[in-house]
Amino acid sequence: MNVKKKIAVQDLQRMKDQGRKYTLVTAYDYTTASIVDESDCEIILVGDSLGMVMLGYSSTTGVTMEDMIYHIRPVVKGAPNTFVVGDMPFGSYNVNCEQAIVNATHMIKETGCDAVKLEGGSEVADQVAAIVRAGIPLIGHIGLTPQTAMSLGGFKVQGDSLESAKKLIEDAKALESSGASAIVIECVPSGVTKRISESIGIPTMGIGAGPHCACQVLVTQDLLGMYSDFRPKFVKRFANVREVMVEGLNRFHTETDNGNFPTPEFSFNKEIELDKLY
Repeated sequence: MNVKKKIAVQDLQRMKDQGRKYTLVTAYDYTTASIVDESDCEIILVGDSLGMVMLGYSSTTGVTMEDMIYHIRPVVKGAPNTFVVGDMPFGSYNVNCEQAIVNATHMIKETGCDAVKLEGGSEVADQVAAIVRAGIPLIGHIGLTPQTAMSLGGFKVQGDSLESAKKLIEDAKALESSGASAIVIECVPSGVTKRISESIGIPTMGIGAGPHCACQVLVTQDLLGMYSDFRPKFVKRFANVREVMVEGLNRFHTETDNGNFPTPEFSFNKEIELDKLY
């Protein structure tokens, strides 16, 4: 098996400049991270989406810094050959620059991840600049920002008017000026994403934002078909893992129920003098 070479933060820009497309997927645990590490995907995001995917929350706002650190640590261990980004949770950077630096530094030191990500545009430019000055690589996130989705009218497409599209371009430029290494663009019309990508020099990473990005982003559970019903418009299922898992569990149950498992092959069969046990 060929072991892929882990990229560095500088490679995000290099690949973009070379016109090479790359991928970012999510992981929240050691096992999933180890599977991604065997794949060709270059980047893992330990997103605060773990609140809904792993913890059963209705939104991401309840996720804490402790939750993030707990999940990032095993991902870093499970994916030593993959660039790992940790999400800054809601409330961990919004107050001021000092708070942002303290929490970003804490995340990096406690987990060993390679970069942090936070949501917002011009309004968090000062925090972004402060974190970058502290020596921490940072990825921005504009468009649909789940942490503040309610203030955006819910989980819906952003940048679908001239005014909001202009705001996204301004936000992207502000993040670039503040030192962000790349920007995630979520749920934005393809044409607007194209203009954003042309307006800045750093890579854009699209999730539901069309083809005009250096990097494509999907939640692993979405792209592998691990949910039964929920499927955002922008998600293509590249596998149907849920079906395979349910089938395997049902076969285990059936073979246990009919006595076909476990057979001697799956048992320890050393003979002992059982009569001496009594």
